[in-house]
Amino acid sequence: MHNTSAAASTAPFTLAFWKEGRTHEQRAGYRGTAAEFGEIVLTAPLPRKYTPDRVVSEVRGPSVPTAVFETRGIHTEAADLPTLNRSVLRVGDAMVHLRRNRFGPTLRSRALHFRYGGDHYRLRAVNRKQFVLTRRADDEDPGVSLTAKLSGLGGGRKLVVRTAGRAVAADIVLVTLFAGVDRAPLTRSGAVRAALGRSTRLFAESQA
Repeated sequence: MHNTSAAASTAPFTLAFWKEGRTHEQRAGYRGTAAEFGEIVLTAPLPRKYTPDRVVSEVRGPSVPTAVFETRGIHTEAADLPTLNRSVLRVGDAMVHLRRNRFGPTLRSRALHFRYGGDHYRLRAVNRKQFVLTRRADDEDPGVSLTAKLSGLGGGRKLVVRTAGRAVAADIVLVTLFAGVDRAPLTRSGAVRAALGRSTRLFAESQA
């Protein structure tokens, strides 16, 4: 159950790109402050030195649950971010089961679906840089839609999140976390490019 008696939407917020450390210990991601939820830090991915057999992105903040998206498998050797294949999503202590139609012909049909805390969520791509996370309405809550957009280049990159409806902490960490996930399979062209890119990189590494 969520306290969403206020009709106003949650204020938009912007997270700025950050990077620190060197090579195997390098950390990067987005961080900033959401008015109602305080500091939000996305690390995408965690240093491979500490996660040698997997790729992990993580969201932390003093006033929100920690969320982790992790991918294991041989294909992670050629991945910069966790992928939607062979992945695990955890929010706090809860494991979240993900499902999607890999062969859906439209962006809506290829959307990622999952349930957390009794709520149904859907993540769909708008394009390569923009996506929408929706928490479905129910008898106790009118639901919410959060639109995230990545923009900029290099050190000037940023993530802007705008909300239609009243968000809760879980909504905020989830929409931020998916900025640190390879969402290419949610679009048909992106899925093809991602598969070709991974194959090329794996072949190059096998020849090295």
